[in-house]
Amino acid sequence: MTQAAITSANHGASIPDIDAIGSEQESIETWRQRCKIKKEDQIRLVKLAHMRYQHPDLDQINTFLLDFGMVVTKRTEDQIWYRGYGDDQYVYYVQKGPKKFLGGTFAVETYQDLEKAAQLDTASSIQELADAPGGGFMVSLTDPEGFPMNLMFGQSPASKGEFPEKIVINYENEKPRARRFQRFEPGPAAVHKLGHYGICTQQFDTLVEFYTSTFNLIPTDFLYVEEEGKKRNVALFAHIDRGEDFVDHHSFFMTTNATSHVHHCSFEVHDFDTQALGHQWLAQKKYQSVWGVGRHILGSQIFDYWWDTTGNMIEHYADGDLVNHKTPIGYGPAGDESLAVWGPEVPAWFLQ
Repeated sequence: MTQAAITSANHGASIPDIDAIGSEQESIETWRQRCKIKKEDQIRLVKLAHMRYQHPDLDQINTFLLDFGMVVTKRTEDQIWYRGYGDDQYVYYVQKGPKKFLGGTFAVETYQDLEKAAQLDTASSIQELADAPGGGFMVSLTDPEGFPMNLMFGQSPASKGEFPEKIVINYENEKPRARRFQRFEPGPAAVHKLGHYGICTQQFDTLVEFYTSTFNLIPTDFLYVEEEGKKRNVALFAHIDRGEDFVDHHSFFMTTNATSHVHHCSFEVHDFDTQALGHQWLAQKKYQSVWGVGRHILGSQIFDYWWDTTGNMIEHYADGDLVNHKTPIGYGPAGDESLAVWGPEVPAWFLQ
């Protein structure tokens, strides 16, 4: 066999963020200075807490979300709140009505952050969430393109549910699982928490400026296209700036598109087996798969996208990256090859 015919075997490794990002990177502080971001003016987000949607058929979407792995924590005639097994009172809220995206909801640091938000041109007054599990207060607003988002403070935490067991894995040279067999129960992939959501926008640069200056959202990665020798950013993955604390690779993302619409929301599950069994469960129930199972490059998540019964895209994910203020901002070329390292072929319409 000639040297040219030898092919290296695939391999995986967990490597430092600076090395993984590559040569096109920028420190957060340099980016902040270049974009004239003033931290003292920002509304301080803590985490992404829950999604809000309007659905025309509550019974139909309820069946789907139970099969997706959520649990009803409260239901009225025209509203339902769903939780996972984390400490969020609920991770998904639905109200009855024509199909409508009502925005992601972020918890903020203080009541004063709500007061600051209420002064924005498109914001509501501060509303008490008297009927919602855990209570609290909320301000709803729209961004410059009209996408809704919500800010919440004062919700009491829920008690955590039971966490799934961490299974033991045998490797070729390390086999701790002796006389213990792997067995699994089929069923939905139980949701832990809300991880992120994303939008498709016609006003990419305007929205990047709005979200990163108004809130403590920091770019984790930009994707770009090259036009006439110049690079134009067309996608953003952003995380919540919590300083030294580690946070998810992204809580919010957006991509340039000819039409403006919500893209998907994403919920964390326990591990790969949980996710694969959840995929099998949804397939057996005859729901429509979008894309998955596979592993992303940016964020590293194992992903699995589905259509809900109203036509919204929703995702399970496991094993996502964590970042903090020391993680540089990455820049890379946009394209299907940037979306996944393994998995089914990317559907042509996935980012349309």
